[in-house]
Amino acid sequence: MKPIQIFTTGGTIDKVYFDALSEFQVGESGIGNMLAEANIAYDYKITPLMKKDSLDLTPDDRDQIKMAVASCDREHILITHGTDTMAETARHLMDVSGKTIVLTGSMLPASHRATDAVFNVGFALAGLQLLPAGVYLAMNGQILNPANAVKDRAAGLFKST
Repeated sequence: MKPIQIFTTGGTIDKVYFDALSEFQVGESGIGNMLAEANIAYDYKITPLMKKDSLDLTPDDRDQIKMAVASCDREHILITHGTDTMAETARHLMDVSGKTIVLTGSMLPASHRATDAVFNVGFALAGLQLLPAGVYLAMNGQILNPANAVKDRAAGLFKST
């Protein structure tokens, strides 16, 4: 397995419940613990880029993500991201060449017992090992082309248009 770079940006996957505020906020990424619990033994590096809900990402934030991806010396890159604008960020990365880039997130925080985060991250890591260079979304057991991927809020999943 080639070395993987993981960039975290926040989103639901990293949300935690703040009891005093009675709301969820983006907290520290739990992906390191997730990978350790799954006994992932190949070379990966985790770099937090930001801790934002994807609805709060700006064009400058997307440029920061793109710069991190383009300047990364690793060819296989996983980005954890909020689902609301994940496809938009993926489309922003589509002109980065020579890398396999997979974005994933979750509909429920990774800290929840019934989360889809663990499956989505595992599925994204498998995709990184099998997909050719390009940009992809890994959600709901599907590899999607960001050019025509949309989040169907009513169904709670991603689909191609």
